[in-house]
This record gives sequence, C-alpha cells and structure tokens, in this order.
Amino acid sequence: MISPITQTPLGVANELRPVLLRLARELRKETEQFGVTGRQVTLLWLVKRNPGLTLRALAEEEGISPPALSGHVDRLERAGLLTRVRSEVDRRRVGLEVTPAGERLLRRVRERRTAWLAERLRALEPAELQAIDAALPPLLRLVEAP
Repeated sequence: MISPITQTPLGVANELRPVLLRLARELRKETEQFGVTGRQVTLLWLVKRNPGLTLRALAEEEGISPPALSGHVDRLERAGLLTRVRSEVDRRRVGLEVTPAGERLLRRVRERRTAWLAERLRALEPAELQAIDAALPPLLRLVEAP
C-alpha cells in the first residue's frame, strides 16, 4: 500500500536528488571497467540513435561547445568506437557514426548496468520492488517534461 504524500515537491526533491545522483554514480562506475567515461557512452548512444549526426548538432544536444566536444569525439574515433563520415550529397558535411566495435561496447555497457541494477533490486522486499515499479511512469514524466 502506498502511503499518502506527506511532503511538498521541494521536500521530495531534496530527498530524491541525492538518491538519483548516487544511483547514476554507481551505474557510471559499471562503465569505467570498459575504459570509457559515462560522457563517452552517452555520446555513442546519441550518435547510435541519430546516425549521421554532426559534431555541432551533438554539441547542441549535450549543451557543450563544439571544440570541447571535439576532444571526446577524437578519443572515441581513435579507440575505433566512432567514425566521421563525409556526406555523399554535401561533401562539406561530416556526420558521425558508431562503429561495430562501438555498438558492441554499448551493448556490453547496457548489459553490465542492467545486471548491476537487477542484482540490487533482487535484494528488496516485494513491496519495495512494487513501489519502485509503480514510481517508474511518474519518474519518466519528470525527465520527459518540457
């Protein structure tokens, strides 16, 4: 049974924020064993979702300057995880694509993070797991809100 809300949105935010930050930090740690940063995994995922994305568009999506992003892209390219591809239509336009090695890495990172999280969820009581399951739709609305 879900208890009634006893806190204001500010109170819930104060308690939820550190939990989400710690959860994100723990999931990032699961990425480090593959020799990439959380930011690099995010960049690979964005390019995989949008093949041909330009450096400028990727920088806008991440809210950083193209020169700052360029170093991340250079490292991913040197590691064989990402490649720059010149457009057939406009030779001045260069898009980004994830390589097969990059796709394998993304798969392994996702599997590792999911396994870590599933292991922790297994330790919960059924009612706790149910409460987290019930919280997923409103949490998704939080991140999708404008």
